[in-house]
Amino acid sequence: MASRNLTLIGAVAVASAGAFFAGRMTAPAGAAASGGGQNGALSGKAASRSAGGEQDGAAGRREGAAGRDASRKDGGASNRGEKAIAKMHDLMLVTDPMARSKAWLDFLNTVDPSEFESVVADFRGSGMTDTRMSEYSMLLTAWAKRDPLQALAYAEEHTGNRFARNTILTSWAASDPDAALQWAKEHHKDQEGEGNPWLIGVIQGIAASDPVRASQLLVGMPFSEERGEALGALMPHLLAQGADAAHKWAESITDEQLKQGAIGRVAEALAEKDPEGTAAWLARNPGEASDRSMDNVISTWMEKDKDAAVAYYKGLPSGDMRTSALRGVANSMAMQDPRAAADFLDANAVDANDGVYQQFAWHSFGQAPDLAANYIGKMTDPREQERMYGRMLDGWLRRDFDSASKWINGNSLPQPVMDRLQKRMQEQQQRQQ
Repeated sequence: MASRNLTLIGAVAVASAGAFFAGRMTAPAGAAASGGGQNGALSGKAASRSAGGEQDGAAGRREGAAGRDASRKDGGASNRGEKAIAKMHDLMLVTDPMARSKAWLDFLNTVDPSEFESVVADFRGSGMTDTRMSEYSMLLTAWAKRDPLQALAYAEEHTGNRFARNTILTSWAASDPDAALQWAKEHHKDQEGEGNPWLIGVIQGIAASDPVRASQLLVGMPFSEERGEALGALMPHLLAQGADAAHKWAESITDEQLKQGAIGRVAEALAEKDPEGTAAWLARNPGEASDRSMDNVISTWMEKDKDAAVAYYKGLPSGDMRTSALRGVANSMAMQDPRAAADFLDANAVDANDGVYQQFAWHSFGQAPDLAANYIGKMTDPREQERMYGRMLDGWLRRDFDSASKWINGNSLPQPVMDRLQKRMQEQQQRQQ
């Protein structure tokens, strides 16, 4: 577990609209407007944070009308929201992104708590685009700042996925983490193989101000898709502290599965900026994630300094990590010069395995399909080899029938593969007649 003095260094790139709007929704309109130009980009991250966002938009198209009908049953609620809805409709006509973001933030600061339900229902009923998903996130964030319980109650009744509730929880947790955490726990029934999805929003909301507590909540989650999402929500805030802090945090995790996931995420994030340092860190922390990540780190390094990356590979001791590094070198070379990559593989065949040959085949297929097909023959797993032959040669036949059929007829292939390809070639020739 990370130490209690783990703190954020400098400004943290906020990953959700909820975190960005902490303290903003209660600011005077003029003050809120001064920062409006940044809203679209920042809140857009929140909109893309959950794959369910677009699904939520689709649900909004179906449910929004019902929400408006429900609000009209209460004449007072309808009257309170009509002016706000009319103003919102006017904003939807603004096409300039900067002006629209500024106006939208100003608008959210004027919505009365009693109007939010009608406004949200109307907004959801109008359909979703990327821009509107960003604005939807901002709208939910603003509601959460005024009345999080009411916002969550609406989301529970009218939305069918996690996006709305986690957006609200992110905003609420930033200002009242204990209350948000209590709601998250009370509204989840434990199921085998599933983490508490509402902890994702809580972790997102407190990660910037209290990464230690966010880490504790993450570690307490069971191995699950939800824990993976929560890890993704926490990562930007940990990385903002610098590479060393992120390394130490990942290394300190005692849950082995979570540790491997964290190492992989940290390596992926840091490779572009410092591939050499990231490769060295992976080498100091051998394991599944390091073996799996080394090829991508080396490929990134190859783009920056090919000679240094190759030298680093050659300096690694024999084993899985060296094989992974070879895969990274070969993949990068294959994209530029498949023949040179093949020669390099041949010279270092002692480190190659099926995974290396399979990846080389995919990366060289675009420029040299015959060379790629030749190297599939070096794979030792019959099932994987047949699968690769089938997928690659079928694609080659569609792309260049004459060259592919000539190669197929001139090479010895596993009989099941040859039978399928002969049938495929006959069918394709018949279609061309």
